[in-house]
Amino acid sequence: MEIIHEKEGQKGRFLIKPDLENLAKMTYSKAGTRMIIIDHTEVSDSLKGQGVGKKLVYEAVQWARKNNIKIIPLCPFAKSVFQKEKEIRDVLS
Repeated sequence: MEIIHEKEGQKGRFLIKPDLENLAKMTYSKAGTRMIIIDHTEVSDSLKGQGVGKKLVYEAVQWARKNNIKIIPLCPFAKSVFQKEKEIRDVLS
């Protein structure tokens, strides 16, 4: 399952997009030069219960670590992943 990262202006998203259909996405907005706000996570019914949303959060964490970015998880789903997974909290703002 390939996760694609797209950026456009002050916004970005991590997607699982085989063919032309978006099966899952997590969106964010930039907050300055070194911070993003995760504002929405959505997973299609066909992928629910497979840990896809969590994979999107982990992809964002890897990208944030690589680029020295901090994350503010306003999305309730992303926020719950950060609360449960201690090993990714280093990127929290």
